[in-house]
Amino acid sequence: MTDAELAAHLAEVAGRILIQVRESGMFEGKSLGKAGDQTANQFLCHAIAQQRPDDGLLSEESRDTDERLAKERVWIVDPVDGTREYGEARSDWAVHVALCIGGKPEIGAVALPGLDMVLRTDTPIEVPAAAAKPRMVVSRTRPAKEAVTVAEAIGAELVGMGSAGAKAMAVVRGEAEIYLHTGGQYEWDSAAPAAVAFAHGLHASRIDGSPLTYNQADTYMPDLLICRPEWAERVLAEVAKIPG
Repeated sequence: MTDAELAAHLAEVAGRILIQVRESGMFEGKSLGKAGDQTANQFLCHAIAQQRPDDGLLSEESRDTDERLAKERVWIVDPVDGTREYGEARSDWAVHVALCIGGKPEIGAVALPGLDMVLRTDTPIEVPAAAAKPRMVVSRTRPAKEAVTVAEAIGAELVGMGSAGAKAMAVVRGEAEIYLHTGGQYEWDSAAPAAVAFAHGLHASRIDGSPLTYNQADTYMPDLLICRPEWAERVLAEVAKIPG
């Protein structure tokens, strides 16, 4: 398999595993999220080690080491993005598998198992036409104040949604025009979504307009903008107006 085929296959299979864990009836509450995370993570980590033994790996659910920092090619995965939504059997959770090369999110796949869908870098779909009034996806429980401020400035409708991957893919799928996040994230939250967004011709950056750079010693990446390119300049300008 090519790297892109591998990423998509891993994300799809991990998604199926997660659904089987949930439907087994063996777990509930927080234990379901933990069991799903650990089971999917074991599959992803072992599969990547088997298929791409010379590459580095960063996973939310595995202990990080500095070994990956010396690697040009590093897989960055999030076995369950949106553990709460996964546990509630909602559709807005995701599995992230990305390959970053030289710190750039070059290849990736985001599985949306609740929708039986995998969005991937090698087979981009046609992004639907934009809505007349922009829609901005935000946390369904804690919308960031910066996103609310920008939405008010540009006249955007706020759409509550679960995981980061689900929100980013909502832009790819034409369910929203903008995903602006300022509430704190890590590299595994955005690497695969950013790769898929780039492959679909979307804008993806930090909220100050700087590029997304991965495989850093500090994996904290607190903010993200993924949007249709025609909205990027306006959104970045509005963010810049917000007092620090």
